[in-house]
Amino acid sequence: MSNALALASVTFTIMDLLNNGLIDRDISASLGDVAVTALPPDRVDLANLSRSQLNLFLYQVTPNQGWRNVGLPSRNTAGERINDNPLALDLHYLLTAYGADQFHAEILLGYGMQLLHETPVLTRNAIRRSLAGPSQVNPGGGLPDALRNLFTSQLSEQVEMIKIWPQTITTEEISRMWTAFQARYRPTAAYQASVVLIESRASAKSALPVQSRSVRAIPFQKPSIEQVLSRASASDPAVPDRAIVSGDQLVLQGTQLKGDDTVVVLSDTELVPAVSDISMDQIAVTIPAAIPAGIQPVQVLQRLLMGSPPMPHRVIESNVESFTLRPQIQGPVTISDPQGGGPSLRSGNINLNVKPAVGFDQRVKVLLNHIAPISSPPPVSVSAFSFEAPPRMDLSSPPASPPPPTMNLKIPFAGVPAGDYLVRVVVDGAESPLQTDPGGVFNAPQVTIL
Repeated sequence: MSNALALASVTFTIMDLLNNGLIDRDISASLGDVAVTALPPDRVDLANLSRSQLNLFLYQVTPNQGWRNVGLPSRNTAGERINDNPLALDLHYLLTAYGADQFHAEILLGYGMQLLHETPVLTRNAIRRSLAGPSQVNPGGGLPDALRNLFTSQLSEQVEMIKIWPQTITTEEISRMWTAFQARYRPTAAYQASVVLIESRASAKSALPVQSRSVRAIPFQKPSIEQVLSRASASDPAVPDRAIVSGDQLVLQGTQLKGDDTVVVLSDTELVPAVSDISMDQIAVTIPAAIPAGIQPVQVLQRLLMGSPPMPHRVIESNVESFTLRPQIQGPVTISDPQGGGPSLRSGNINLNVKPAVGFDQRVKVLLNHIAPISSPPPVSVSAFSFEAPPRMDLSSPPASPPPPTMNLKIPFAGVPAGDYLVRVVVDGAESPLQTDPGGVFNAPQVTIL
């Protein structure tokens, strides 16, 4: 493979081919001194054109469609390069003739097109001769001093040789190009050179070769989760509208759920259900205490044992469903640091325990709804309040390691009349459930603000 100098190397090699061809055909005998250049059209000095000139201009570079399927350089999960797929490019040229006298441009363009027609491939030896580096026999080499490093492009060593063929461009395309060049139009022919393969020299990590192969064919079945329910235990039925809380059995209902080795992925945690809890249309698995409250994804994976020794591999994955894991308030809710009294509004801190534990980056707020008449006359007409917990980590000076999850919350409140209140806690949008009495009226958990 060649390196980034390959583009300039191709241009110089074609220019050298044209120059040598004109010398071999003794073109100077009829046209005088002739120059072969590789300049942008706007840099050709037409006002002081003392000799005829054949100019090769690289006006466009495009990705090669055949080599694009090879792909981009790849990296593993650790960010390490594992291959060096080449950058494959097609080069598009304009061959333009500038005549110092009439008919010189036509003669030059004719010779140039004939040379490219008779040399459709830049052979490796031709590239080596054009890009010859300095040696003891020829210290100057075949390159100008300013382009001496082109011999290191390794263009002649790349897998594919450079092919050259003419292209057809319309009058409209020619007009647009020369307008963009801001130059006066001269007789021009278009060519494409393909393909240039530029490859990095960066180190790549290669895996060891495969010594043996184990192929296994299985009928394809796509597991699908249609509904996510919960139940308190295996003996209880799964109820559609039941709040899903930590410690419950999560019940996944769907089709084709059972495989040879079935696991449930819950919030990036792989859980292995008991064999008795797996069937084609239902899987039950206990929600671990470490899963935080909030909206959580769940998915069914079917694995196969492959390799030597046999190791489980993920083979078939179901769709991803989501459910809301709701927090629970554990034990009594208390008030600390109370302030205010009589007809004035109260303030202080609400103390409560929640399950599961709350992470340092989870958003928490508490909701209060009064359940008894507030002291008469009420100081305010609003009977519902919400208060957000302050951040557990000071972002202006964060600690070296984040604080661990906690079940104990202390949330300040202010501007609340005295009375009895139902308490709910909301963690990342998931709201804790309330308890009811036999009549279906909410009655717990609650707190009294005196």
